[in-house]
Amino acid sequence: MTKETTVVHLMRHGEVHNPEGILYGRLPGYHLSELGRQMADRVADYVADRDITHVVASPLTRAQETAEPIGKVHGLEVAVDERLIEAENVFEGKTFGVGDGSLRNPAYWKYLTNPFKPSWGEPYLEQVVRMMGALAAARDAARGHEAVCVSHQLPIWIVRSFAERRRLWHDPRRRQCSLASLTSFTYEGDRIVSIGYREPARDLLPAHLVGKGGKGKPVGKSFGA
Repeated sequence: MTKETTVVHLMRHGEVHNPEGILYGRLPGYHLSELGRQMADRVADYVADRDITHVVASPLTRAQETAEPIGKVHGLEVAVDERLIEAENVFEGKTFGVGDGSLRNPAYWKYLTNPFKPSWGEPYLEQVVRMMGALAAARDAARGHEAVCVSHQLPIWIVRSFAERRRLWHDPRRRQCSLASLTSFTYEGDRIVSIGYREPARDLLPAHLVGKGGKGKPVGKSFGA
């Protein structure tokens, strides 16, 4: 008996309006920039002919705004799954850097002792558990079809790393997860059989965020997306 094929696309949201360069994390009120809205529209056009029957997003505003045009083009309400939310981070609401950010304050140094967990935020394994749960829920909601889940860079990269059996600790500059990108998990029944990656809005990326291309190459700086 042939098992049904289901595809779940994990999408990172578009660019956020954040002129102060704050690590916004889970903070409310951060909307897409005009460019971010263009990115969301671009991906909606890109997947318009796909067999998408379920659209779900993180509860954060930037993710909801990214998912909206995809839901609209397919005539679907955008569901909310709390498990797709950004990773928790103790530096949320602050600038982060050695020269002019939170790293100058010795009070924060204690959070930098264990990059393998990591000590500054939500443990990687906890992100894996919730993201795998969100993927499974989207798969079940779209059995035999396709689903789009809008989430955030770190949780997407961590669950992909887990599924591809790579170590979870990593250099953030080497994540392959650009703004408005699609990391697609193909299931046969309940089993992941392949993972793909595409950047439908690559030509809209600001120059400083465009990587060199290829797996494991730097993709640029971001502020907690």
